[in-house]
Amino acid sequence: MLIFQDIITDDELVSDAFDVKEINDIAYEVDCSMIIVKEGDVDIGANPSAEEAEEALEAGASQVNNVVHSFRLQSTAFDKKSYLTYLKGYMKAVKAKLQETNPERVPIFEKGAQELAKKIVANFKDYEFYVGESMNPDGMVALLNYREDGTTPYFTFWKDGLRSLKI
Repeated sequence: MLIFQDIITDDELVSDAFDVKEINDIAYEVDCSMIIVKEGDVDIGANPSAEEAEEALEAGASQVNNVVHSFRLQSTAFDKKSYLTYLKGYMKAVKAKLQETNPERVPIFEKGAQELAKKIVANFKDYEFYVGESMNPDGMVALLNYREDGTTPYFTFWKDGLRSLKI
């Protein structure tokens, strides 16, 4: 199993236990879903039946995103201007890390990141923003959006902002 950590904060953001797809060699999209958790429950990846779901909500449980819950991601908010300011600093930090560890990757990262950033900014209102458990403002901001069906959530993570750890 692979755990993906933020290269800046070392926060664990996602694992390959979820459906991880590489997008244009610059980002990962990770499909996720809404699950029901009760106080004291441990998520083992199983989904309750519809009847159990109704009972669980009645018993004071809550419905949460499985990636957010599993990796203790923290919701944050941006307006477009503050996000662009953050993104500029974050891209600079990732580029600096790449220059130390994988210099031949820098031009690919710059080109791909610019294209993805334009797409994100064009659809800014569609995204929700999450940071790692440490809530370090210098780390990666994961982007939550919904597929065309309007109900299937997925996260976007910057590929070059992650380091994979085999466990």
